[in-house]
Amino acid sequence: MEMNRKLKNSELDRKSIAEFKAAQKTPLIIILDNIRSLNNIGSVFRTADAFLIQKIYLCGITATPPHKDIQKTALGATDTVEWEHQKDTSQLIETLKAQNIKILSIEQAENAVMLNNFTPEPNQRYAIVFGNEVKGVQQEVVSESDTVIEIPQYGSKHSLNISVSAGVVLWDLFNKLQN
Repeated sequence: MEMNRKLKNSELDRKSIAEFKAAQKTPLIIILDNIRSLNNIGSVFRTADAFLIQKIYLCGITATPPHKDIQKTALGATDTVEWEHQKDTSQLIETLKAQNIKILSIEQAENAVMLNNFTPEPNQRYAIVFGNEVKGVQQEVVSESDTVIEIPQYGSKHSLNISVSAGVVLWDLFNKLQN
């Protein structure tokens, strides 16, 4: 029987900080809309690093690095992924739309497109909005979005943790953009 030996970190062929910064990025931007959990923020940074995400906007009450509770889950990803704080999510969306970036809000809403049915357009940049742990994405932001995407769920709970949602959505879009 063939054994599957776990790889050591030194065998994973990961990028240095400089290599990450120089690498071509996935045409995705993350917008964190009033995220209160520092662990969730750190987890999203780590996922953004994994998929070479262009940038993270930390909006409203979303805390910014450096902070020990963000660092604890980000594991250094705050040093690789470009980020910026913006006070107002709606103003940021207006600015991004003027740059021909399409806004995707991850939310349960009327006329939402199920993630598995969403196909990104070639050569289009997207900004993906993830909302507050309790209230979700602000209604004003949902209304301003080009598309609202819902993650299909089949159990009894109403939603997924924001860091889990980010992992699911970013992997799905990253995978679709590679094809």
